[in-house]
Amino acid sequence: MIISAALVLLMTPALGLFYGGMTRAKAALNMMMMSFVSVGIVGVVWVLWGYSMSTGQGVLGVFGNPFASFGLSNVIGSPDLIKAGYSATFAILTVALISGAIADRAKFTSWAVFVPIWITLVYCPLAFMVWGGGLMSAGGAVSAVFGQVIDFAGGTVVEIASGTAALVLVLILGNRHGFGKDPGHRPHNIPFIMLGAGILWFGWFGFNAGAATTVEQAGLIWVNTLAAPAAAMISWLVVEKVRHGHPTSLGAASGAVAGLVAITPSCANISPLAALGLGFLAGAACAVFVDLKFKFGFDDSLDVVGVHLGGGLIGTLALGFIALPVDGAGGGLFYGGGLHQVIAQTVAVLITVAVSGLGTAVIGLAIHKTLGFRVSHEDELAGVDRTEHAETAYAFAELGFSRFNPFGHHTSPAHSVHAAASAHAAGRAPASAPAPAPVKAPAPVKAPVKEDSLV
Repeated sequence: MIISAALVLLMTPALGLFYGGMTRAKAALNMMMMSFVSVGIVGVVWVLWGYSMSTGQGVLGVFGNPFASFGLSNVIGSPDLIKAGYSATFAILTVALISGAIADRAKFTSWAVFVPIWITLVYCPLAFMVWGGGLMSAGGAVSAVFGQVIDFAGGTVVEIASGTAALVLVLILGNRHGFGKDPGHRPHNIPFIMLGAGILWFGWFGFNAGAATTVEQAGLIWVNTLAAPAAAMISWLVVEKVRHGHPTSLGAASGAVAGLVAITPSCANISPLAALGLGFLAGAACAVFVDLKFKFGFDDSLDVVGVHLGGGLIGTLALGFIALPVDGAGGGLFYGGGLHQVIAQTVAVLITVAVSGLGTAVIGLAIHKTLGFRVSHEDELAGVDRTEHAETAYAFAELGFSRFNPFGHHTSPAHSVHAAASAHAAGRAPASAPAPAPVKAPAPVKAPVKEDSLV
């Protein structure tokens, strides 16, 4: 579990690479920072009250007592401490997933306020209800009425919850300027995307298999976590080829992630053959889902809704049909288990969408009406890297005009001229080579720069 926890923690920086490559160059750092800061904020929240709220002594079956294990002091010396650390990595990744939907236009400070509130009011209750002994856990009120919900690694708690929250925030913040028209909104760094997707897949083996209780169960989870994304990658590429004429690198990476999302809730409960079928379905379906944003006019910047909400729904509901029987009893509809599992999974989906949707709407609107959740038009055009962080991911222009001094810093031509003038005024020779010829002022721009040309 220690190794798996480390693998899952690595997934959040990997998500930063994946999302960072999908944005414009002038927003790449901001996108990565939204993932990185989630590690810091949720790490603190989880130690203080997050773990307590997701497990242990419950309040009405909805959330745990936040003071029961406050600061984790009472679990020192207990095996529960590593469980607390492992569960923290899930919470970190879940909220970071949401950020991709509002890329290029969210205030970083507002995001930093959103993260701990959402974890406290949305994620922790859902985690408690499904895994911590709450309403949808074994023996919970919902399970007693509708049947036991199956969600081994987070189809509801992680994928559907983050995808629903992403859709709500997109509607609150609105579309980017030029959405659907500006070609500059295309991904700026495909290698980052593929590297991030590869590390996500690597970490997902810990995400799915870390809670396995036997070698046999771990083996099934591992193979399923290989099979489903592999099949989903192929089916996504086939859909791209048929619809658009070209299979793309972005499609390969997105297809693999869609398969990983779909297998998350069912990794321990379906056969490898069923995992292949689920992957083929999820890859093809999510390839279609991501284009719905253009049809319905909502700017899900990095396809969080299409992949995580869409793939999460497919994977969670599919269990009603393809879940394996346990000791010869139960199972999905295709194994003779009747509609019981279909009903249980459907109820779990509806509860998750309601909790995440309503909770996110309240939090998002409160921040939007007070702090403001969206940057100004001018800041968006200039790029949120500069306006929010005073940094840029790339400095090609500065590098192109730099002059290397082995005994000092890189200096620009303007800096060299200034240094030479200062030395002359002080009555000494400049330390570097002779001063360059005066730089001519650039000719004035006759036509205004179009927004489309800003990158």
